[in-house]
Amino acid sequence: MDDLKSKYLSQIANAADENALETIRVAAVGKKGEVALKMRELGKMTPEQRQEAGPALNALKNEINSAIMAKKAGLADAALDERLRTEWLDVTLPTRARRTGTLHPVSQAQEELTAIFAELGFSVAEGPRIDTDWYNFDALNIPGHHPARAEMDTFYMHRAEGDDRPPHVLRTHTSPVQIRSMEKMGAPLRIICPGGVYRADYDQTHTPMFHQVEGLALDTDISMANLKWTLEEFVKAFFEVDNVELRFRASHFPFTEPSAEVDIRCSWKDGTLKIGEGDDWMEILGSGMVHPKVIAAGGIDPDVYQGFAFGIGIDRLAMLKYGIPDLRAFFDSDLRWLRHYGFQCLDMPSLHGGLSR
Repeated sequence: MDDLKSKYLSQIANAADENALETIRVAAVGKKGEVALKMRELGKMTPEQRQEAGPALNALKNEINSAIMAKKAGLADAALDERLRTEWLDVTLPTRARRTGTLHPVSQAQEELTAIFAELGFSVAEGPRIDTDWYNFDALNIPGHHPARAEMDTFYMHRAEGDDRPPHVLRTHTSPVQIRSMEKMGAPLRIICPGGVYRADYDQTHTPMFHQVEGLALDTDISMANLKWTLEEFVKAFFEVDNVELRFRASHFPFTEPSAEVDIRCSWKDGTLKIGEGDDWMEILGSGMVHPKVIAAGGIDPDVYQGFAFGIGIDRLAMLKYGIPDLRAFFDSDLRWLRHYGFQCLDMPSLHGGLSR
């Protein structure tokens, strides 16, 4: 065993790399190595011989394994030293120009409309993207047979069999935030609720996830005239024009009565949209006076308070203002598209400093 010890410790000390070390390990302590063969001979020995040879062989095996591990660590340190010697960086070299990120057009449009409505006295309210169907439908006077409640239009969350909790959905609009805000803050109230919403639809002008902003104003003496003025001021500020003409068309929404679709006078010349002039009309939002049942669902007395509400697609506003032809590109994560349409992150929009700089 002294000869085996001297032989393998010498080979380990002279090993040039880890491959050579592995060859030595297999030859010495592998299943068919010399030490293993010696251990098989223990069965032929007398008890007295085994009592002496067994511990000696185990000690030899442990010493060889320890020597291999130490050599391997030494080789790794030597390899690291070589890398550090050959791979170096001159820290005195000039740096590359720093690349700054850009703000997504949807985020830009949301910041712009938030700044505008803030000037009009509206605060921002937020709520969960996953909500119960009571907040998303029932509290908004949407009946159980309404098409929007069908699974082909709305994303329902999975429920285990026997689960008797209320169904949850990916919110289809930000109107549930209005109910939660009424419950929390009461009236009078003036809020906007921007955020992501979800519907099962996908084409050039629709995506399964998009962004909306809902507006709500409640007080004792609010009328459709207040709604018309608010929307006119918003459109003038957002599209940065001096004059606009809005057309209110009678419509039906379960959560407002009366309800109106709102069109804006515009023109298309050489593929360019111009707001406030021309002979064309384009629908931009839905609105109306809040239904008394919705006010009552928010815990407010509809005999005392009334108000208006509106809903606008933020993605569509960004498309119209910045000439983006396809809604699907908003969510493709194409860096070339983002660099082309992106906005400076630190240029916060404001009415006095300018919106889209």
